[in-house]
Amino acid sequence: MRNTRTLRTPGGLSLRADVRALVVVAALLLAASAASVVLIGTGDFPISFGDVLKTLFGNGTAGQDFIVNELRLPRVLVGLLVGASLGLGGALFQAISRNPLGSPDVLGLSQGATSGALVVIVLMSGSATQVTVGALIGGLLTGLAIYLLAWKQGVHGYRLVLVGIGVSAVVTAVNGYLLTKADLVDATRAVVWMTGSLNGRDWSQVWPLLALCAVLVPLVLANARGLRMMEMGDDVSYALGVRVERVRMLLMIAAVLLTAAATAAAGPVSFVALTAPQLARRLTRSPGPNLVPSLCMGAALLVTADWASQRAFGADQLPVGVVTGVLGGVYLLWLLVTERKAGRI
Repeated sequence: MRNTRTLRTPGGLSLRADVRALVVVAALLLAASAASVVLIGTGDFPISFGDVLKTLFGNGTAGQDFIVNELRLPRVLVGLLVGASLGLGGALFQAISRNPLGSPDVLGLSQGATSGALVVIVLMSGSATQVTVGALIGGLLTGLAIYLLAWKQGVHGYRLVLVGIGVSAVVTAVNGYLLTKADLVDATRAVVWMTGSLNGRDWSQVWPLLALCAVLVPLVLANARGLRMMEMGDDVSYALGVRVERVRMLLMIAAVLLTAAATAAAGPVSFVALTAPQLARRLTRSPGPNLVPSLCMGAALLVTADWASQRAFGADQLPVGVVTGVLGGVYLLWLLVTERKAGRI
């Protein structure tokens, strides 16, 4: 039996809370916060943990204030928001497809956003803002294509994954073709963007992503009950009063927007959307979608990976997308072996 508690308000509203999940969320928030402070203090001009906290609360020197609040804090906030968006988007896709491989990386959404960005970079030599818009449009169009191709009296798990894998292969080929048509400067710029990095991120990337999360996260959580019911099957969900296709489409749109916005802000950061929900589920030991734990896990994973990329390789700092790609690739291999042994693939 799971360790749950029922909370009752004076107005008569009752809420069941999973104690273990709450502890996991609190621990992940603490880990993400601590990693963020350490990351802010890391760089050519190191700042101690205590001085970072003092500066964040407005008690630092003028030099510390500039370094922390203008140079490093926006990068860390983008990392937290991108990780949270990918973690939540991955949890939504895995719950909708009922498949641990149903993540934006596997389904081709990240590659679709990359295509949009490459079109702007290669064909238009666009600005950073135009690249961001192009990535958003590319991700949305790819998500729409996957949904339409996977539709057959509804969208179902393995069909969604298989269609996504096919779309991913096509889009990856298009990306390779676009790179061959670019001149050296644009190709170099495109490859740097495709690696996935938080370098050079500023407040102009923070505010749009923060606004999008402020709208989509409450919307997703408001439909969490319907998503949980859908795990029992469409027929049972209909019998319980869930408007299955409406909820599925709404949550898929939210997942596509979260993934496209994260890719637009930091490039295609690999495997966070795949691993964060799985790790969150293993920590909470809950069979549900684990939306909030996945969100927190994604944020903690990305800032920790960014810190590792700066500290572990000295002067040869790796983009965060390389670190998450290596770790996520190892995890994907382990997941495939586990699923095969269990007879699910």
